[in-house]
Amino acid sequence: MIRIDCGAGRDPWTSGRRLTELPEIDPTALVRGSDFGRYTYLGPSSQVTDSEFGDYAYAIGDNQIAHATIGKFCNIATGVRINPSNHPWWRATLHHFTYRSASHGFALADDAEFFQWRAADRVTIGADVWIGHNAIIMPGVTIGDGAAIGSGAVVTKDVPAYAIVVGVPAKVLRPRVDAAVAEKLQRIAWWDWSHAEIEAALPDFRRLDAAAFAAAYDR
Repeated sequence: MIRIDCGAGRDPWTSGRRLTELPEIDPTALVRGSDFGRYTYLGPSSQVTDSEFGDYAYAIGDNQIAHATIGKFCNIATGVRINPSNHPWWRATLHHFTYRSASHGFALADDAEFFQWRAADRVTIGADVWIGHNAIIMPGVTIGDGAAIGSGAVVTKDVPAYAIVVGVPAKVLRPRVDAAVAEKLQRIAWWDWSHAEIEAALPDFRRLDAAAFAAAYDR
């Protein structure tokens, strides 16, 4: 048995690298018209369009994200797709040529109204959400604070705060915490604390479970 370490890791948690207040975007990622907060990270081979990443949010890689507002401290695993493009199912054809007309050699200009419709159908993701590998969040969905989305889930409906959802289509498996604890955590809204306040509470984040943390900080 031989232990091997090789390759140039590009994620921010290898080789002692640290995130900073400046967003870190992998050079292989494509970003257009999007805003990134402090301590954010976007991994390799990702595409982000017309979206917002709240402070400390990250997406590991191979992600496609469009027209989305992503809350602080969100955890987005590899292969997650957020707001995949809808096609015009009500038209006679589903093909691009009806709205990307110029791209297909037609004289009619591209359909600006159709793209505006896509952009308006935003996804909203609350703070401290975890989205598992290869999950898909469909257009127009809202995910509440603290929710956990299972790997491979296809989320077609809004997700309550602190719910665990799994499956295709995704359904609530169970709550992460009970309703009283969820209410306290949202009232505390620790994700809006300053970096220094979070650092001061870090031992309690490690030591206490959700219920004990909520009881200690819901003053």
